[in-house]
Amino acid sequence: MKRTYLITGATKGIGRATAERLAAAGHGVVGIARQGDDPDFPGTLVSADLGDRDQAEAVFSDLAGRFDFDGLVNNVGMIKPQALGEIDLDTFDAIHALHLHPAIQASQALLPGMKERGWGRIVNVSSLTIFGLPGRTAYGSAKAAMVNFTRTWALELARTGITVNAIAPGPIETELFRANNPEGSDREAAYLAMVPMDRLGEPREIAATLEFMLGEDSGYMTGQTICVDGGASVGRAAF
Repeated sequence: MKRTYLITGATKGIGRATAERLAAAGHGVVGIARQGDDPDFPGTLVSADLGDRDQAEAVFSDLAGRFDFDGLVNNVGMIKPQALGEIDLDTFDAIHALHLHPAIQASQALLPGMKERGWGRIVNVSSLTIFGLPGRTAYGSAKAAMVNFTRTWALELARTGITVNAIAPGPIETELFRANNPEGSDREAAYLAMVPMDRLGEPREIAATLEFMLGEDSGYMTGQTICVDGGASVGRAAF
């Protein structure tokens, strides 16, 4: 069955890989990104600064009126590492706002239509950093809040036909990862040392799990956070 999905942070990394996978499966995709001028995007692409609360509210309201959305991927985010002793509260607040406000706004905008149709999928993109990582006070706590959103909304919507789940990727080869961890750097090596598989994940591997979470066969799974991380959340490999 053809479905229609909304993806925030849709032009790069996990968002882009998910858009391409869903479109290849015959689904309709609407993406939101700060830069919406990508002619190769596999669907409808809308330009919006989701860090602007009023602009985000207007965009989500407009899209909810134009499309009958069956699912949502709350993926937009940013990383600005800061260790304790160097945490700037304005930066901390901005990171939380960009991760959490659009997730709430988008979910609330799409919720009435999903309830009316008795079917829906909300997937929140969290992160392995929910288990703790140096320099990730803001990012990790925002991603932990996404897990709380997932569990809370799953309970609230359990009898509506709408499921809510989260995915917690480990280190993935994306533009965002590379901006903070150049290839061959000590930072990259530190991440690889955490992963028993000894490699970075690929966006397409996260997209594959997201496709399942958004699909017909995941209807009895809700409130769950799935780690896709090369085993990093389990422990270190024995060599």
